[in-house]
Amino acid sequence: MSEEEQKPPIRLKMKIGDMEFEIECREDQLEDTVKRILSTVKEYAREPMIISKRGLPPARAETCKGLIQKLWSEGWFASSKALGEVHSEMARRGYHYDRTAVAHALIDLVKDGLLTREGRPRRYRYAQKRPPPTIHT
Repeated sequence: MSEEEQKPPIRLKMKIGDMEFEIECREDQLEDTVKRILSTVKEYAREPMIISKRGLPPARAETCKGLIQKLWSEGWFASSKALGEVHSEMARRGYHYDRTAVAHALIDLVKDGLLTREGRPRRYRYAQKRPPPTIHT
């Protein structure tokens, strides 16, 4: 019996948006398995929204950063917001990300030039650096 066959399988739980996956495989299979799941989720997220029999759209995978960008595009950051306010608004909309994930996404958007950060550590406030584009009809 080889050393690889003697190792216990790896168990991994992943949550992407409203979808949850449980994977059990050998260590050498893990990377390919996760890549296949992520590509499937990515394809699923691109599909047009179809209303189900209950009248609800099917679950879609949304990234934390993407959701915050959506808040920005809606003008939600016209007034400055604290991390807790952003986290609460995302939860109110049904997306329950860890506060550290929200904080990292906010920092990424500051680096991308969409948001600005003011204040001092643990008390930062985030606001739009530039307003979202307006659509003229």
